[in-house]
Amino acid sequence: MKTTTQSLTLEEFLQLPETKPASEYIKGQIFQKPMPKSRHSRLQGRLMRAINEVVEDIKYAYAFPELRCTVGGRSIVPDLTVLLWHNIRFNKDGEPIDNVQIAPDWTIEILSPGQSPNRVTGNIFHCLESGCQLGWLIDPQDRSILVFFPHQSPRLCTGGDRIPVPDNIPLHLTTDQVFSWLKMA
Repeated sequence: MKTTTQSLTLEEFLQLPETKPASEYIKGQIFQKPMPKSRHSRLQGRLMRAINEVVEDIKYAYAFPELRCTVGGRSIVPDLTVLLWHNIRFNKDGEPIDNVQIAPDWTIEILSPGQSPNRVTGNIFHCLESGCQLGWLIDPQDRSILVFFPHQSPRLCTGGDRIPVPDNIPLHLTTDQVFSWLKMA
């Protein structure tokens, strides 16, 4: 959903108050992301937990939900941003700094009803062009995950397909496993 037609610079956009849900700055325009629904939130939470369970204690990476990343003239908020530990900037107290000025190492988007798949895919491509290692586009409607790699064709994962993850992340998931997390009853 487009929220404004007025022309703002990236710097002007970054001075605006944050919105709920988050707004993104793409090619001079501001777009507000749709409010996540229950299936979206469930997948986001379970995936974040699965990733962080295997990478946080070994200080290899960390998955952040809804973390604003500003790089290459865009300011986007992926559903999950995974940063390798050496790419996380910390303040003097050992806490992560708030302003992330790099592309995620792994960007994960979960399509919401009414969300533009092309705009989301454009954000994933932008991340890949800016140094991201891997992108996932999760579609709960058709139970598929489209995996994007730098300089390669995307790969569609369905059913029992094992989903590629960045190198050295010891996470082994199939598409069916990810979507099984939706069952709560």
